[in-house]
Amino acid sequence: MRVPAHAAAVTALAALFALLTWQVAVDGPLLRADTALRDAAARAAPGGGAVSGAAQVCADLGGALVALPVLAFGACLLGVRRRTPVPAVLAALSALAVPALVLPLKEVCARVGPDGAPLGEYAGYYPSGHTATAALAYGTLALLYVRRGPRAAPSSPAPRSRAEYAVAAAVVVNLCVGAGLVLRGYHWATDVVASWALAGLVLYALAALGDRLGARREQAGERAGER
Repeated sequence: MRVPAHAAAVTALAALFALLTWQVAVDGPLLRADTALRDAAARAAPGGGAVSGAAQVCADLGGALVALPVLAFGACLLGVRRRTPVPAVLAALSALAVPALVLPLKEVCARVGPDGAPLGEYAGYYPSGHTATAALAYGTLALLYVRRGPRAAPSSPAPRSRAEYAVAAAVVVNLCVGAGLVLRGYHWATDVVASWALAGLVLYALAALGDRLGARREQAGERAGER
């Protein structure tokens, strides 16, 4: 029996997130790679250097003050062009997913950061909030662009070349954010990868919800046209 690609991807993302969370919880051997990458990043991007400056710019792209306004503007623009509230709804859910999912996990895991300093009032570093914010904000925008609205003519995915550019841009930006966070010593590499996996699961859920909402709007429009 052949497993659908979407189901396999969701299973893989869930398994990866579960594995990393388990390793963080038990301080497993997989975390040795975190230490090696932290030390390599410190050598590659010493404070005050050009690499460190570029890494900081990349890391800032994952901040809520940058990523969420970009998501809000893009979703509103698509909603107006397509005459549907679906982009705004999905964007709002995407933005709410970070505090709803990431903050409780930070509290439970209470992981110390790469600098080893006590957490104090900070909840913890696992998973990375900046990574999740970037992955969901830019990923949701790519998702909204690729999946055209019910009023698009024809009602079909965006042209393949444009869709590929949108997805590629989201991937590149998120890779830059993750690399910047690790190079600047703000997060362990596993914090970043875990947030990518978690965001991927949320994006699959948003895609399914978007399809359902779009189908309902199409059905409502057809019923209204029959009257």
